[in-house]
Amino acid sequence: MEESSCKKWHPTLADPTGCRQSKPRALGKTMVMDKGLGLNAYDDLLQAAGEHVDYIKLGFGTSPLYPRELLRHKIERAKALGIDVYPGGTFLEVAVQEGLISSYFDTVAALGFTCVEISDGTIELDRSLRSELIVRGIEAGLKVITEYGKKCWGSSVEAEALVATVTGDVEMGAELVTIEARESGMGVGIFDENGACKDEELNGVLRSVPSPDILLWEAPLKNQQIHLLELLGPDVHLGNVAPADVIALEALRRGLRSDTFHFGERLRKSARKEGIEVHAD
Repeated sequence: MEESSCKKWHPTLADPTGCRQSKPRALGKTMVMDKGLGLNAYDDLLQAAGEHVDYIKLGFGTSPLYPRELLRHKIERAKALGIDVYPGGTFLEVAVQEGLISSYFDTVAALGFTCVEISDGTIELDRSLRSELIVRGIEAGLKVITEYGKKCWGSSVEAEALVATVTGDVEMGAELVTIEARESGMGVGIFDENGACKDEELNGVLRSVPSPDILLWEAPLKNQQIHLLELLGPDVHLGNVAPADVIALEALRRGLRSDTFHFGERLRKSARKEGIEVHAD
């Protein structure tokens, strides 16, 4: 074996599943929540794990609290690596509450953000205003990610409301609909007070939507990520991932961790069953 060939991991060792898409990918997107990283920590994140990050959300209303040059640096560094970056939806809710919607969208676009998140986790948005905000985002040249669910403790998923929200948002042009779980992952949405998944509610969501591929699940805890990967496969969209957990999550997706070690063999068996040739080299 030539020396040069030893300097790169064999493709099967890098991804035993053989299924991980490279960026820009349509499936298996990872959203990282930045709750206040400094310059060095942020650059370290992108240097070490930028290849595995699809979205960075500057959590809740933190965006105006950074020095302007640091904020611009975060945005531009993410964009240079093909990562979409956006302010948290709560910040837009503040703009709605204060009657500053136009100012919000103008500044988001001027700063170079590539996305906007539209949510009503704290306030109430009627369908008309929610649709208007989606259109405003698209007209500003931004990708739109919406969010379903309330942030209050004990909130749950209501199937009828979810269907109406997802259907309406996608029709208006939303790229993905996020299922709320906050940064704690406890006592909200499909997770109970201990952070365990309420499978009945999860299955209710899956029965209600036309495709799971339009959903991005907030899942900040390892056990939640494993559970959703087991149920929905390595290509599930996951969000509110802590910066320090990005590579660990990518290892889970690829079957490079004990918890999901079986992913590689499972997908190979599936490929063989469907008559797809699987090469060892």
